[in-house]
Amino acid sequence: MKNIEKMLNAVLQLRGVSLELGENLIPVAHTAEGMRKLTKTPLGEREIRLLLSEWEELSKGQKSFQLNEEVFHFEERGGKFLFTRGRPEHTQTEQFDTQKLLKLIVEKGASDLHLSSGCRPIIRLDGEIITLEEFDPVNETELLNQLKAIVPANALKQFEETNDVDLAYSIPGLARFRTNIFRDHRGACVVFRVIPSEILTLKMLGVPKEVVELTSLSKGLILVTGPTGSGKSTTLAALVDHINRTCSKHIITIEDPLEFIHENKKSHVNQREIHTHTESFKKSLRAALREDPDVILVGEMRDLETIAIAVEMAVTGHLVLGTLHTATAVGTVDRIVDQFPVDQQSQIRVMLSDSLVGVVSQVLCKKKGGGRIAAYEVLIVTPSVANLIRESKTFQIPSLMQTGRGLGMQLMNDALLELVEKKIVSAEDAVARSTDPDDLRKTLKMKGLS
Repeated sequence: MKNIEKMLNAVLQLRGVSLELGENLIPVAHTAEGMRKLTKTPLGEREIRLLLSEWEELSKGQKSFQLNEEVFHFEERGGKFLFTRGRPEHTQTEQFDTQKLLKLIVEKGASDLHLSSGCRPIIRLDGEIITLEEFDPVNETELLNQLKAIVPANALKQFEETNDVDLAYSIPGLARFRTNIFRDHRGACVVFRVIPSEILTLKMLGVPKEVVELTSLSKGLILVTGPTGSGKSTTLAALVDHINRTCSKHIITIEDPLEFIHENKKSHVNQREIHTHTESFKKSLRAALREDPDVILVGEMRDLETIAIAVEMAVTGHLVLGTLHTATAVGTVDRIVDQFPVDQQSQIRVMLSDSLVGVVSQVLCKKKGGGRIAAYEVLIVTPSVANLIRESKTFQIPSLMQTGRGLGMQLMNDALLELVEKKIVSAEDAVARSTDPDDLRKTLKMKGLS
């Protein structure tokens, strides 16, 4: 077997999409998980010439060659040699079409669409990455042409200047999509995340009633936390929608970008998008103080000043909803305090103990039979919890959460255990999502559920 055949076979074994060769470069296979090196050392000019000669011989001078029922297409690009996996001539494939693919992922119930230059379209369904083999690899020129038809000119300009841009895109009657356009080593790429046109209710999401009751407060800070892709935006939208339907208030949302669109119901809602309607989170928060708000949603509390203003607003008579990328309720409190200089941490602990009313930390688990469901850790800030925050004894909060189940408090492992006991989620997936997997594994074994 020729060396070029061995390399192409390696691409197939890795479920890769292409082989890339270059002088003084290590041969790599491009896969959905990234680049995989095929040798330990770079190839010199002589080795490259030999491999190209072998390709010429196999393909009989053509640009394509069929190997093990797969076709590889050859092209030279920027001094590199790319062998892209295609399809046998007798198998029909479709050229990718962004609009058609967006409709497809909504129909399939997928959460994301990935379009990367040189790769077939990829979707995320029930948390799993799936390559759409029925489509041709994405062509960068065609991708950019299709994006020009749907992306605002200012966003395209930002992408051209910085190679990265966030925006929201809407197809009327179908859905909105949180969109990020970027570049990688292959070229232009874009990821679309589905924002359902219908806002799910708190009951449909399974949010504990004690968290729902917090939305009736006139002031305080409610935080929804969790890793990227855990459904935080969906939960926040449901909280805002609940207030909108049940209370007569002025709600201001500050987001990057706008995701769920809220029509005025019982409340009046103003939604502002960073870089479109306002410059930054902190500037729009300061401006909100002069806009007569009752409820303010901060899409992401990402810096010290934004956090400080949000906490201050919660203390001075506003209900503030925010989000952080933290995994546990206790971790959320510590993360906020640690954002501040040491000489300010005592003051922020006092302000946080007075303002924080609840923390919801969530993860998404795979349901048996398909679909996903959220597991919620809930911290309700009682006077005892507030005192621990004030005295910098947050390590004791989990104990209060265990004894405070009657108040609606719940640790993540307890939430995951309940989903396993109800046979909604597998024990393996629950352990994988846990922030304390050893403890959960031990509990599951004790209950005969592992």
